Amino acid sequence: MTGARANKRPFKDVPPRAWQRMLSGRRLDLLDPSPLDIEIEDIAHGLARVARWNGQTIGPHIFSVAQHSLLVEKIAAVMEPSIGRSERLFMLLHDAPEYVIGDMISPFKAAIGDAYKSIENRILAAIMLRFSLPAAPGQATLKLAKQADRTAAFFEAVSLAGFTRREAESIFGLPAISPQALTDEMTPAPVETTQTRFLARFREIDRS
Repeated sequence: MTGARANKRPFKDVPPRAWQRMLSGRRLDLLDPSPLDIEIEDIAHGLARVARWNGQTIGPHIFSVAQHSLLVEKIAAVMEPSIGRSERLFMLLHDAPEYVIGDMISPFKAAIGDAYKSIENRILAAIMLRFSLPAAPGQATLKLAKQADRTAAFFEAVSLAGFTRREAESIFGLPAISPQALTDEMTPAPVETTQTRFLARFREIDRS
């Protein structure tokens, strides 16, 4: 056996790496995530750099998952003005696992199946617990989040991603609210701007 081949042997039985190093210094295990390894600054940094629609949107900047999250929280508050801290934070953080696993378009998620969803749900539960939220939100909160998410996707698809209104309606259904109140949220912005806005909105809701 050559020296080169011998040197490779110790790595043969090492399991694949299942953790991600964060800029905060935290190390998040994707298969067994701990709330103690989650920081809102890492979430904001990651989501501001993950492109919605695989980057297939108009303009010089991506439309990021952080912007989408701000949009969903705003839509949910328009639909149900009485929602409180927990519900608003859930709306803002509903896609937070994507800060570490990225954003996959829905057709690809469907093709992958339950494995992706299982990992996503574990990370989301850890995120919820980190910020003193229920690991499993109630059905009313989940329903509102889904409605707000689909409404946001409709507006993004038509305004930013080149979908016709008919295509968007067939995929996402009719939007739950009028787009007039959302103009400021629909312009793709620089990464640093979105990251700052996401963090500021999180802290504003968290203090309420």
